[in-house]
Amino acid sequence: MTRRDHRVFSNLIPAAFCGFLFTVSPALGQTPEQQPPAEATASPSSAPAQPPAADDDERLDPSEPDFSIINLPSNLRLPKFKSDFHLVHRFGENLRNDSLGTQFENLFGIDQGATIGLEFRFGVWRHLQAVVLRTNTGRTIQFQGRYDGWHQSSSFPLSISGVIAAEGTNNFGACSDCGDSAYAQSYGAVVSRAFRDRGAVYLEPFFVHGTGGTAIPDRNTGFMGIGARGRVHGETYLVFEVSPRLGGLVFADGSPEYSVAVEKRVGGHVFQLVFGNGSAMTYAQIARGGNPEALYFGFNLSRKFY
Repeated sequence: MTRRDHRVFSNLIPAAFCGFLFTVSPALGQTPEQQPPAEATASPSSAPAQPPAADDDERLDPSEPDFSIINLPSNLRLPKFKSDFHLVHRFGENLRNDSLGTQFENLFGIDQGATIGLEFRFGVWRHLQAVVLRTNTGRTIQFQGRYDGWHQSSSFPLSISGVIAAEGTNNFGACSDCGDSAYAQSYGAVVSRAFRDRGAVYLEPFFVHGTGGTAIPDRNTGFMGIGARGRVHGETYLVFEVSPRLGGLVFADGSPEYSVAVEKRVGGHVFQLVFGNGSAMTYAQIARGGNPEALYFGFNLSRKFY
């Protein structure tokens, strides 16, 4: 197989996943908000207790349609025993290096290989999510747990989630013939404020142990994720995030990871067209920052299975 054939083959993988996701039976993707009936059909003593509509995890929240901002997490809650699949794809061509004509010839990097991430999350219990992510950057696997403890309501102005994660290269060390494996552990919080159905803003402090990998072991980095999502028309959003480092190990250029995206929600699917200065997906990769001289094109695709 030639190098060009390998690049084409690598880009067929996400296409196959997309085809699968769009051809299987359609998902509702969060239950639309329902109007209460004019009259109750059962007495209070015979009807089972129901959580308030605003506290229903399956209820559609137009201000927060996805479990991620772009690379950083959001506060969207996952119902118990439900799941979500997320595909991340960043093409390898640096759009700042080539002319517009060359970019059109390469279709904005589709001929240059890609960094790909596959993520699956499952609602272990109410407000508790388990997430596993595999990316081809260093064959890294990240395991993550998230507890969505506080949800914005009329009596509480913010949504707050706690995050803990562990990641390892070489399939979390399972690949014995792949060289030394690097491990990192991350601890963080996701704090957001939603503005009715128009969007939300995010503040996400994270501490990451092991950002230096095998080259600079036992080093830590703190970063502050900052994000915003705004609904511009119908189910279309503009999304932005940046992750400046607060201290610890910061590489010489000091450039934080940033990304911008146009997002579209269609039923249970959320699709983003992304431009950013890196291909970071795990928390340790985000903590290492972006490339100040680069701009990459890619996309995210997620599908809710509920």
